[in-house]
Amino acid sequence: MNARMNHPVMVLPEAMNVLQSLGNLTKQGLPEKLLELVHLRASQINGCSVCVDMHPKVARKLGETDERLFAVSAWRDAPYFTEAERAALALTEAVTRLADREDPVPDAMWSAAAKHFDERELATLILSIATINVWNRLNATIRMPVGVWKVA
Repeated sequence: MNARMNHPVMVLPEAMNVLQSLGNLTKQGLPEKLLELVHLRASQINGCSVCVDMHPKVARKLGETDERLFAVSAWRDAPYFTEAERAALALTEAVTRLADREDPVPDAMWSAAAKHFDERELATLILSIATINVWNRLNATIRMPVGVWKVA
């Protein structure tokens, strides 16, 4: 399987610098394991095979369990997640699927997230969700094949 074109961040290296900087910024203030769950869930929704392959590998290196990783797509029915993680996953789904409902991020969902995360953490979470959605859209659009980028 080959990509349709060179990855846009390789064609425009300045974009890689910006996205990497934003990614590094969003690793501050929230547990990296939580962010990897968020990245995995958004990537599942967006059908980004590169990220669905990569983020569990990163999460495992951070100590995440297979049990929890396998359950991310069914987090509502799995007992493995804290209330804060559930709030973050719900927000991830809402932000990733903005057009799927009249009120993209209902007040109840926002309140649940705000109960567990302060303003700075919410800002980090939202930016992290937005950033993984950018990567997903780039990878899916050009049909980036799995395995080209290796997890360090």
